[in-house]
Amino acid sequence: MALTREFKELVQRRVALDPAFGGALLRERIDTMLAGDIDTGKAILRDYVKATVGFEKLGEATGTPAKSLIRMLGPRSNPKARNLFGILLYLQQHAGVELHVAAGPR
Repeated sequence: MALTREFKELVQRRVALDPAFGGALLRERIDTMLAGDIDTGKAILRDYVKATVGFEKLGEATGTPAKSLIRMLGPRSNPKARNLFGILLYLQQHAGVELHVAAGPR
């Protein structure tokens, strides 16, 4: 189900106003991708970037053009792990969070 523009804007406003919510959204994005739902994970990450640093600043920090980042996180893309981890590293530093992967119950 596609998200409405109003909902996406609501999420962006909430992230801008509540850094803890933004950190939780970033963690959710990682969990979603690790669970195998890459498309939803990319959509969450795209919304997170829009609500926080923006694609221009992320592009400067990662050395990747903003338009390439936008395409990379689009619904039809297949980004390389190197690019995703570079994005995640910068976003963690910017948000002041450190994410870890831990084994859990199946």
